[in-house]
Amino acid sequence: MSTHRDAVHAQFDARAAAYLSSSVHAAGPDLQRARELVAGMSPRPARALDLGCGAGHLAFALAPLVGSVVALDPSDGMLAQVAAEADRRGLGQVETRRSAAESLPWPDASFELVATRYSAHHWSGLDAAMAEARRVLAPGGHLLVIDIEAPADALVDTHLQAIELLRDRSHVRNRSDLEWRALLRGIGAELLTMERWGTRLEFASWISRMGTPQAKAEVIRGMLAEAPAEVREALRVEPDGSFQPRTGLWWARIPGV
Repeated sequence: MSTHRDAVHAQFDARAAAYLSSSVHAAGPDLQRARELVAGMSPRPARALDLGCGAGHLAFALAPLVGSVVALDPSDGMLAQVAAEADRRGLGQVETRRSAAESLPWPDASFELVATRYSAHHWSGLDAAMAEARRVLAPGGHLLVIDIEAPADALVDTHLQAIELLRDRSHVRNRSDLEWRALLRGIGAELLTMERWGTRLEFASWISRMGTPQAKAEVIRGMLAEAPAEVREALRVEPDGSFQPRTGLWWARIPGV
């Protein structure tokens, strides 16, 4: 019987190229806002960590703004893609490291910035990962979280979580704004700003990017088509199955000495 970690590797080791070319991941207002927030840090971070880096888009965006950035992921396929693309772009500030977010291989206070984008919904041990992020952050350091935001409405949330899991068996769950605020409070971080944007997911490319089996894709399409009006309106479901959840950004600071 396979574990959740096995599912992560099975889903992502072979999908790195698809995520590198994904327009959803390669651009977006959240990525631009991340650049602005990090550019406003004084002094600029000497060491940054991108947790669950995927194809590396956040690490690439932040690399010119920091001394160095470690792109960390449990997927060898993703890390190979990140290393090759960083070399192609001439981003010598980017290094890669294989590890899970729940157990980081660095001593306390190793980084001034820890960031993660579109990864935390895959972590089965989110509390442990957040504690590790706090541990490796230096006093006065910043934490940046970007992920699909779980709807506050339970009916909408249930539908979104269900189609996410059908598409991607490594999905754990999207968290709501209230849940993220509680997680940040739990590690003693001060939330500085929370922002959100609609993120349109074009159905065909969303399914193709993950290599979702056709049978499951049809179930997802049927669920969206048959969803109550409140769900279809909240997720802005289109006739072809494309829909629009929200991306949330949480920017927090660890107290200084």
